[in-house]
Amino acid sequence: MLLRDAHAFEDIREEAKRLGPLPMAVAHPCSRESLLGAVETFLDGVATPILIGPENKIRRLAEEIDLDLQDIEVIDVPHSHAAAETAVALARDGKADILMKGSLHTDEFMTEVLARATGVRTDRRISHVFIMRVESYPRYLFITDAAINISPDLMTKRDICQNAIDLCHSLGIAEPKVAILSAVETITPEIGSTVDAAALCKMADRGQIRGALLDGPLAFDNAISLQAADTKGIVSSVAGSPDILLVPDLESGNMLAKQLTYLAAAASAGIVMGARVPIVLTSRSEDAPGRLASAAIANLLAHRRHKIGKIA
Repeated sequence: MLLRDAHAFEDIREEAKRLGPLPMAVAHPCSRESLLGAVETFLDGVATPILIGPENKIRRLAEEIDLDLQDIEVIDVPHSHAAAETAVALARDGKADILMKGSLHTDEFMTEVLARATGVRTDRRISHVFIMRVESYPRYLFITDAAINISPDLMTKRDICQNAIDLCHSLGIAEPKVAILSAVETITPEIGSTVDAAALCKMADRGQIRGALLDGPLAFDNAISLQAADTKGIVSSVAGSPDILLVPDLESGNMLAKQLTYLAAAASAGIVMGARVPIVLTSRSEDAPGRLASAAIANLLAHRRHKIGKIA
């Protein structure tokens, strides 16, 4: 059993509760953890969930795990595909400010999110961000992209980077530090991610990426450890204290996030950025506290978007 810090995201949850709950469409919450996580967002005051799926199945599950759905709306649809379609439609029509994936497959859910005619995509490439709290590290770590873009090219990495920066801004980090990871910290043409890292840094210099400090390529050790960076003679405003770890590809990012979860007992949350609304996209095995933390982060994102919209 993993012994994670139950209070890891308490500051974010408290801020979300202060701002107030927002409507959240939950697609197919038909497993114990997905239903419990959705209901806990209601009880915690960070969201007003709309449960979408086979109603009899949802209510039967709620009875089995002793959950009260009396004050929570349930929309009856026959199966998971219809649940994803309906949830995305609610977000597209402005009836939900947040989307949450329940116990259906990610591909099935994201197909509806990305549908050109009926989805909630924008001009920005969609990407996933893990938000992690590791006991040995003094701040949140944002790892991206470890769930959606498999082998991103340079311009996709540009959007992945900007999405993570925007997320940090929504959580009150005014100028996040971005460490662009590779296997080595020198530009090596044979390792394409080092060349991409250098290009991303120059793009930031030219205003193509805004609102953050970037450095790369950096190997993981000298990205996280100032001592390791000093040993290798690296002079950097990012090394030793990054907020964002921009990984070369999905495989490396996914392994990094899961290693932190299962070997370092890191608490984690997950958000999809780049769509019209923030999307809570967690593994079907994710526990209820992780889903609650993700919903709280989505709440802060949605409130910030409302504020920006009113200012504009």
